[in-house]
Amino acid sequence: MTIVDAIAEPLPRAVIDLAALRRNVSHLASVAAPAEVMLAVKADAYGHGLLPIAEAGLEAGAASLAVLEVPAGLVLRRAGITAPLLAWLHGQVTDWRAAIENDIELGISARWQLEAIAGASADRPAVVHLKVDTGLSRNGATRADWPALVDTALALQEQGVVRIRAAWSHLADASLEEDRRALAEFHEAVAEAEARGARFEIRHLAASSAGIRMPEARFDLVRFGIAAYGFSPFDDAKGSELGLVPVMRLEAPVTELHVDGTTRVRIGIGYGDGVPTLGIAKASVQLAGRRCPVIAVEVDSMVVDAGPARVRLCDTAILFGQGDSGEATAETWADWAETIADEMITGVASRVPRVYVG
Repeated sequence: MTIVDAIAEPLPRAVIDLAALRRNVSHLASVAAPAEVMLAVKADAYGHGLLPIAEAGLEAGAASLAVLEVPAGLVLRRAGITAPLLAWLHGQVTDWRAAIENDIELGISARWQLEAIAGASADRPAVVHLKVDTGLSRNGATRADWPALVDTALALQEQGVVRIRAAWSHLADASLEEDRRALAEFHEAVAEAEARGARFEIRHLAASSAGIRMPEARFDLVRFGIAAYGFSPFDDAKGSELGLVPVMRLEAPVTELHVDGTTRVRIGIGYGDGVPTLGIAKASVQLAGRRCPVIAVEVDSMVVDAGPARVRLCDTAILFGQGDSGEATAETWADWAETIADEMITGVASRVPRVYVG
């Protein structure tokens, strides 16, 4: 290799198409109507960038946003986002007072969380969504603990400490039969809470899967996550079959030609950037107008066989994108790596710059 055969400091990038995000949200809003859309922007908006995605989603018709942790909600509030926000993953260090005073609604699964809210001495009532576990076991009160959770919330509401806004849960999405059982259990839990005096402004249960295929689970709003980013929540359909467009394109430059004197070239992205090493025997990238098979993935680079393609330094290789130019999608890479598209896109390392278009 000579000095003209390579470049230093390769710069991979994730190109985020906000127009595609808006299109997906608008489409999902039409599917879910009259239920509202709550856009899930957890995990830095599935790796796409919290604030740009939140803004674009609200522009496209999302009525509210869902984060996991209070700090993410505070970031959005400090950036000027005024739309309703829900946070539901809490720990012993949660800043309850900051959440309440910044109008972050709180998903509540346990009595200790209500007790912590009562001790926060906020200047207004906390708006709470009481969560019952219907089988996913991703927090939520068990049916045995549900009555006590409801009673505690009602007592605090009488004192002006909380305002009960919603009843909610997560579906396990294991099968349609399991989801229907969970739906029935949710109905029972809501009825039990109402019999104890609770009055819910809204109810929500469905995320992407049930939001698309289970109308009876939509209730007042649907929490759309992975579907909004262009990917299917189902094993039997791709995002494109559901009218969805991938929002992220992952690409990197050619940094070295003729590796080992062969037709192999080096691309400036590796497993340190989130490229999976599992399934590389099946993997390929789009380069110089053709699919080039992946030979090896290293920490900060990968080697592909360019074959007869005319490749130059700094040419762009596309790992995954929307699939409309022959490139793979994140769903394709997920199949190769025996995982899901969610992991592919959230796994793109934060050191990979996000570039926004559309």
